[in-house]
Amino acid sequence: MKENKRPLILITNDDGISAEGIHKLADFVSDMGEVIVAAPDGPRSGFSTAITAETPLRVRALPDYNGMRMNAINGTPADCVKLTLNLLARDNRRPDIVISGINHGANTGNSTVYSGTMGAALEGALQGIPSVGFSLLSHRPAAGDFDAARDYIRRIVKKVLAQGLPDWVCLNVNIPYGMEIKGMTMAKSCIGRWSEEYAEYTDPAGRKFYMLTGKYENLEPENKETDLYHLSQGMISIVPVHAFRDYEGNLPDFTV
Repeated sequence: MKENKRPLILITNDDGISAEGIHKLADFVSDMGEVIVAAPDGPRSGFSTAITAETPLRVRALPDYNGMRMNAINGTPADCVKLTLNLLARDNRRPDIVISGINHGANTGNSTVYSGTMGAALEGALQGIPSVGFSLLSHRPAAGDFDAARDYIRRIVKKVLAQGLPDWVCLNVNIPYGMEIKGMTMAKSCIGRWSEEYAEYTDPAGRKFYMLTGKYENLEPENKETDLYHLSQGMISIVPVHAFRDYEGNLPDFTV
């Protein structure tokens, strides 16, 4: 944290600048530092850590929200982090934390690989900035549905600002929905896979098209250390995610 200065908090998401979740997240931490919101100008779910290379990026300044700067960017969540860091660097400024969300829907198990919410947090980690992604287990939450997690989110952000995170590590935080929150705990990503991922339809012209759907199959339902298990028990799950994702187990010897 910069000495004798309020922390600089960069907030983004993948649901877009107009989403309820990002406004709630900004409200929850508004008194904890100087807040800048830079988010996609529309939904970018499933973009993971994708970046834009061939399309010009544009920043559109929106009216301040409760005193916080709001910028809409025509790129991905990772673009929002990278471009904002570049613009801040011109004034010799650097965020003390990047927080992403609150996502409308879960980012558990292998969804971390696809998630734009976590893509932004991973980009922050790659840039050496402590970063956290927050998600609520509802795709259509009402405004008040986020409020039960307010104090927990503030505790996490406060601790990360004070203590930081290990190099290249960010946090994936999922929040239960439709039940009382009993607390929060460290967890592991549930091992599983998506099945029946595409539904086939026919348009009025008789042409086939496909829409992403499917069901997540938990391959370790008895494991009481996973995010899915803890969430089913009413606990907020906190999963540390390493940006480089190196595997250290046994593999065939490919050296010559």
